[in-house]
Amino acid sequence: MKKIFSTLCMALVAVAMMGQDPVITFEKTEHDFGKIHEEDGRVSVDFAFKNEGMAPLVLSNVRASCGCTTPKWTKEPVEPGQTGVITVTYNPNGRPGRFQKTVTITSNAKEPTVKVYIKGEVIPKQAKPVNKFPVEVGVLGMKSLVLDLGTMKKGEVKRSELEYTNPTTSEHSVALATSALNSQYFASQVSLPNIKANEIGQFIFQLNSADTKLYGPVEIFAYVVIDGKKELDDAHKLLIKANIEEDFDAMTVEQKQLAPIIENDAEVNAGKIAADKSHKIIIPVKNAGVNPLEIRRAYSTDKALTIKTPKAIKSGKKGDITVNINTKGLERGNYSREVVIISNDYKQSVKRVKLNFVVE
Repeated sequence: MKKIFSTLCMALVAVAMMGQDPVITFEKTEHDFGKIHEEDGRVSVDFAFKNEGMAPLVLSNVRASCGCTTPKWTKEPVEPGQTGVITVTYNPNGRPGRFQKTVTITSNAKEPTVKVYIKGEVIPKQAKPVNKFPVEVGVLGMKSLVLDLGTMKKGEVKRSELEYTNPTTSEHSVALATSALNSQYFASQVSLPNIKANEIGQFIFQLNSADTKLYGPVEIFAYVVIDGKKELDDAHKLLIKANIEEDFDAMTVEQKQLAPIIENDAEVNAGKIAADKSHKIIIPVKNAGVNPLEIRRAYSTDKALTIKTPKAIKSGKKGDITVNINTKGLERGNYSREVVIISNDYKQSVKRVKLNFVVE
C-alpha cells in the first residue's frame, strides 16, 4: 500500500512540475509581405508571442534560414502572462522573384523549438537607361575626354574619333583648337560644325608618326570650342595619346648582326645635391655593337629633370646622357627617379635607369 501511495505522489509531482514549464504562443506564425519593390530596401514584421506557462520564458536562439533574413528578439526572460516580440527583417536587394524564409526559435518552453515563416515577391529594380555620353563639355555630352591610339609602329598613320552629342534643344557651333607645334604630324576635324538637338557628331583625329621625330609616349591636347568661345581649360580639354615604337620587323639577318648594342648601368647614384640649385648628372652609354647607336629619346615623368641626349655613338665608343636636376622646391631627403632611354638597339630599344640622389 505504501509503495502504491509513493508511486502516486511521484506522478502527481511530475505532473505539477510539467505544469510549471513556460509555454510560448504566437498571435501568428506566418507573414506574407506581398509584392515589395527591390529599390525600397528592407522590410520588417513583428511576431508577437506570449508566455502562457507558469515559469519565465527565455529565448536562447533565433536563427533564420539564410543571410538575407535578420531576426531580433526579446533577450530578457518573459514572465508568465507577459509578452515579447521577434522582429524579422528581409533584405530584397539583388533577390528578385518570390521568396519564402523560415525562422527557427529555440527556448526553454515546453515545446523547445518552434518556427515562423515569411514570404513575398520582390519586384526587381527598373534598369535605368544608359547614358552613352556621361562627360559634360560645356553644353555638349561626350563618352570620354581621352582618345588612346595605342601603340604605333614608326611610319604608321592612325585615325580615330571621339563622339559628341547635343543634349540641348538649341543648335550650337562646334570647333577644335590645337597647337600649331603638332600640325606637321597631327590633324583634327569636326564632322558636325553646327550640331542640332540630339544629333551625334565626331571629333576626328589623325596622327602620322612618320612626320614626327618623337618616339615613345606622345600626348597631344585639343580644346573644344563651342559657339565661338575659346576656353583653354581642363573642362574643354581633350587628350589624344599614342606610343610610337621603331619598326624592326623588316630588318634582315645581316642588319641584325651589324646592329648597335646599348650598354649602360641600371642604376646611377648622384650622391648629395644642394637644395634650390641645379645639378648635372651624367648617365654614360656605350655602343657595344657595330652600326652607330642613336638615342631616339630619353625622358622622365618628373618635370624637375631636363634631359639631353648625345649624337650618334660609334662602335665601341661612349656617349653621355646629361640629366639636369632642378632641386628648387624639393624638400631635403632621399630621391629616386626613373629615366627611360629609347634607342635603335632592336633587342632592347627601351631601357630604364634608376637615378638616386640626396637633396641637402
